[in-house]
Amino acid sequence: MVPDSGPRVLLGVSGGIAAYKAADLVRRLRERGCVVRVVMTEAATAFVSPLTFQALSGAPVRISLLDPAAEAGMGHIELARWAQRILFAPATADLIARLAAGLADDLPTTLALATRAPLYLAPAMNQQMWLHPATQDNLERLRARGARILGPAQGSQACGDLGPGRMLEPIEIATALLADLLPDAVNPPPSTAAAGPLAGVRTMVTAGPTREPLDPVRFLGNRSSGQMGYALAAALAQLGAEVCLISGPTALPGPAGVTRVDVETAAQMHAAVFERIGTIDLFVAAAAVADYRPAAPAERKIKKETAELTLQLIRNPDILAEVAALPHPPFTVGFAAETDQVEAHALAKLSGKGLDLIAANQVGGDQGGFERAENALICLWREGRRVLPMMPKTRLAGELAQLITERYLA
Repeated sequence: MVPDSGPRVLLGVSGGIAAYKAADLVRRLRERGCVVRVVMTEAATAFVSPLTFQALSGAPVRISLLDPAAEAGMGHIELARWAQRILFAPATADLIARLAAGLADDLPTTLALATRAPLYLAPAMNQQMWLHPATQDNLERLRARGARILGPAQGSQACGDLGPGRMLEPIEIATALLADLLPDAVNPPPSTAAAGPLAGVRTMVTAGPTREPLDPVRFLGNRSSGQMGYALAAALAQLGAEVCLISGPTALPGPAGVTRVDVETAAQMHAAVFERIGTIDLFVAAAAVADYRPAAPAERKIKKETAELTLQLIRNPDILAEVAALPHPPFTVGFAAETDQVEAHALAKLSGKGLDLIAANQVGGDQGGFERAENALICLWREGRRVLPMMPKTRLAGELAQLITERYLA
């Protein structure tokens, strides 16, 4: 029996292919001091064995609502009272629909009705199921009742489709959950960070994608999840920096101790940066800013009336180059996401934009890049080079923050 010595999280696993990620989620939560108990739908057991979750959580796994041994003492009520947070990951379209309807036809949905604990959902489903109006209506009903929806991410799916519906990575889910429940489990208190080597250094980090509107319902965007920028903002704050995070649209919670400014378009990010850049000592451009935007966004939804549609695009301002070109620029760090000739393109960007440091990575491959929990970087500066191998993005952010600190203080 696991003692109730930390935040108590009841994890509900439903029947989708993303159930395999829930095993890692248990590990991530326990690493951060949580006590985790797992309940599963019958369908979930077709994807992952209950024994896997029992071994990882250190506690028995419940599946059936009508388990005579457990229900002799009204076990589902005890579980509902025990939980400080109830998290469904993955949350399938079927589970979301049943929760929205207030059904209690299995153990997980019964627990959701029988608890006062806040409810968190990490959706995972085919992109068309996610976009279906019925699913979106169900989510709105759950949000109106106070449920928090974590994700989903966009990207390739097990069925071969590409789009929204991927479950967030376990580390993102754990970070979001603990940011509400136990902030110190995500980031150390400010007093600890203030003693670091970047104490008093005014830092700005840009992160996430930008969205350039085509019409009131569509936009041009990219696959950036913001994970690297957010992790880097947190790592710099832990080294003592005073961090302002300028963020495009993401599903990530703001790191503790970091001032966050939300924007949507490249023009808005440009304005937010230059409104504050005069006071900044260290600037890190981790955002994936759109290079182009529609010249004239439509005021009404564009209809499917022709076989072809031509869009006129115009260049967005180059925020990174403009910052580096200031008369008295901050120490300026850029990122280069490349599909080929990674180092050559990064060197050209380092020199052409007059940067102090650039971190380059390959995107579009089997590992790393956008919408992945791990990445690798080639870091270049005028006098040198350092390779940071493939590793989880949170750890990679810590390594990069240390390198930035070295170069800034050199």
